[in-house]
Amino acid sequence: MPTFFSIPHLEDCQKRIRAYVGGACIIDTNKAKLVWEHPYYPSYFFSEDILPYFYLELVDTTPQLAVYHVTAGNKATHALTRYYQSELAGLFTIKFSAMDSWFEEDEQIFVHPKDPYKRVDILRSSRHVRVEVAGTEVANTRMPYLLFETGLPVRYYFPKTDCRLDLLEASDHKSQCPYKGEASYYDVYLSDDRIFPNIAWWYQCTTVEAAPIKSLVAFYNEKVDIWVDGEQQTRPVTHFT
Repeated sequence: MPTFFSIPHLEDCQKRIRAYVGGACIIDTNKAKLVWEHPYYPSYFFSEDILPYFYLELVDTTPQLAVYHVTAGNKATHALTRYYQSELAGLFTIKFSAMDSWFEEDEQIFVHPKDPYKRVDILRSSRHVRVEVAGTEVANTRMPYLLFETGLPVRYYFPKTDCRLDLLEASDHKSQCPYKGEASYYDVYLSDDRIFPNIAWWYQCTTVEAAPIKSLVAFYNEKVDIWVDGEQQTRPVTHFT
């Protein structure tokens, strides 16, 4: 979110928002609000006049808020919070992960609501990009895709055929991104005592917007050495996503 906003920051959402759990539609509204409770991404909040009382079980209440279980399907514990005071008075929110699925209009979304102030651009490039891990070259290409995501370092995506696949071992780690999809990870295995876990990732399937990076491999700039057109890049300091 822009740094000039104070927290919490509220904005009207113009999309139809639906949430499902246990086969029941708990939320269906075109009057949701996007609320930033922290600077990283927003959450959906809703007016208390659409509280799904039929599916709620009160857990705790204070003068500031009330907490409910959502009872549709398998009980979603402490899933809904209703606010009585502060800028959030008259609103409630539901933990995104407590629902089976969320939809913006008729498109399913994942992980958390998309931030309207975050942009992802994926550009085909002819730059010469190479990556070393502990002095060993693990990727070298003149056909990278560069991914520019608001607030994060540029990510360089390599065709697998331009990577040292003999040094990449699939790990069990997964992560999800609402803008790109679900990522699978690689360890870089140089020797029995030089293993670098989850240092690279790729997307077997992507969101529609991120389709150009499907099956390409990226490495954490923060953990490897990267040269672009012969110039070594400074390792950024950032939160991993």
